Amino acid sequence: MTTGPLAGKVAIVTGAGRGIGRAIAIGYAAAGASVCCAAKTPSEVESAAREIATAGGSAFAVQVDVANLQSVQAMVDATVARFGGLDILVANAGVEGDRKPVESGDAGNWRDTIATNLFGAYHCMRTAVPAIRQRGGGAIIAIGSGLGQRGGANRSDYAASKAGLSALVRALAQELLAHGINVNELVPGPVATAMTRRHQEAVREGSAPAGNEWVKPADAVVPLALFLATQPGTGPTGRSFSLVRSP
Repeated sequence: MTTGPLAGKVAIVTGAGRGIGRAIAIGYAAAGASVCCAAKTPSEVESAAREIATAGGSAFAVQVDVANLQSVQAMVDATVARFGGLDILVANAGVEGDRKPVESGDAGNWRDTIATNLFGAYHCMRTAVPAIRQRGGGAIIAIGSGLGQRGGANRSDYAASKAGLSALVRALAQELLAHGINVNELVPGPVATAMTRRHQEAVREGSAPAGNEWVKPADAVVPLALFLATQPGTGPTGRSFSLVRSP
């Protein structure tokens, strides 16, 4: 697609095989961007890239382990080689964690959650910044979580990873103020995805509070992701944009 608000732009979306990442990748392609669909499971991102191509968009699939810096560098290099540059990074890849109390949870699993959710985003940002800077500016969007602010019982690994991500966003935004690269956090709120299926079921069973209404990724998250990707270099940066609706 050669028209749209992202025409001529190149984006990497991690965790693009399903859920929020897949919806954003498809939304960006529909808006005219060339998209690298990246995730750990090849079949899922290959499916996302095929869906984009079938709709007339431009995309390719890359297998990546965001917890591995070399794997992430290869993803960025492949994107630049394929499309000639990079303008937008959506650091979305993540895992839900162990869901165990601090005192009895597995320390190795706790560490793995931080490695994917926090170090993974750091690796993506670290490798993407030089390529985005070469284009004269762009956008970095990290997918956060309300648990990063309020915490949650049995969710210490996930909450800590997302709290760290929020701080990383604010720090990097300050580092890149002079380079026209906006760095922001998008907090989706209760979105119906495979990762949140367990909590959705708990709400339906009455064992967890209902809170906000569950929405589909394309209905709420994609419009905000498009907004953040289309802001000028003087636009908002170092901010957290939340889709959690007030009661």
